[in-house]
Parts: sequence; C-alpha cells; structure tokens
Amino acid sequence: MKTNLPVWRAQQQILASAIPESIRCWLFDPGSLTARAIAACRGKFRVEVVAQAWRRASVEEARRLTMPRHALAWVREVYLYCNDTPWVFARTVIPRRTLSGRQKPLAHLGSRPLGAVLFADPWMRRDPIEVCCLNPQHQLFAAATHFTGDGSTLMWGRRSVFYLDHKPLLVNEIFLPSIARCKLTP
Repeated sequence: MKTNLPVWRAQQQILASAIPESIRCWLFDPGSLTARAIAACRGKFRVEVVAQAWRRASVEEARRLTMPRHALAWVREVYLYCNDTPWVFARTVIPRRTLSGRQKPLAHLGSRPLGAVLFADPWMRRDPIEVCCLNPQHQLFAAATHFTGDGSTLMWGRRSVFYLDHKPLLVNEIFLPSIARCKLTP
C-alpha cells in the first residue's frame, strides 16, 4: 500500500518554471477544467466513471475537508477523455453533510461532468488552487495510473475545495502525460 503523502502547496508557493509549460496553463487556470477540456477536444470529450462509493477519505483529504478521519464520504473517481485518450484523473470527495438539500443529486452524476454542475451554480465558492507534484509512491498517483497503465514517474495535480450552499467538497485533478500534447493556450 502506498503511504507517502503528497505535499500540496498554494499556487504562490510553487516556482512556475519548475512545471512543464504544457501543464502549467492547465494547473493554474481558475476556470472550469471541464469547459476548457471540452473546448480543447472540440466536442470529443467524455467522462468515464471508474469508481464511486461511500469510502473513507485519505488522511490529508479528511484534514482538508475538516471531517473526522474515519467518517465516510462519497468518493467519485473518473477519467476525463479527449478523443478516446484519458487526459485527467479526477477524485472527488464529498462529505456526507454536503449531500443534503440541493446537493443530494451530486451522488448521482453518472458520466455527467461535475465541473458543469459546479460552475453553473452562481453561488459556488472555490478556495484557492493547491498544486502538487506526484510520484509513484503517492496513493493518488497509483489511483490515477491504475487503469491507464501509464509508466510515468511524475505527474502534476491540483485540488480545490468547492462550497455549494457553504457545504464543502474536494476535487483532486491529476493531469496525465497525454494532456501535454494539447496545444491549447491559456
């Protein structure tokens, strides 16, 4: 089992020149990753759900969401595809307290992109983006490459806590090496 915890840093704490330029524009974009990917893929975009269930969040996810370590959360893991190539692995952690009222349907998205729901809500609030360089020792790296068989040694990711009606959910987005081939500019 992977136990090495990634170190998430605020955008201001990251030396941008250390990040490949092809990934940098995706990492630091404050807008909807879904909308940007759809535009880059010229309509050949899709979401593949690989897992969704009640599970325990990782230690750092629970800490970031200020939830008890052993509490269950709705965890959804998906790949975002462009032209049948996975570009992004996303892991969303939604505390039980968030899945009430207007947010209850978040547990039933199926293959609909979460980003479309989040950015369509005019009262959605987002904490600043945090960035991390993941290596094969990180659980999130292992999850991101589990179904792709990617042999990369490093991958960049970002995460943010979003709030809907003041209720949090954490979205981790791991950029797979194939996204670097996209020539979309910020």
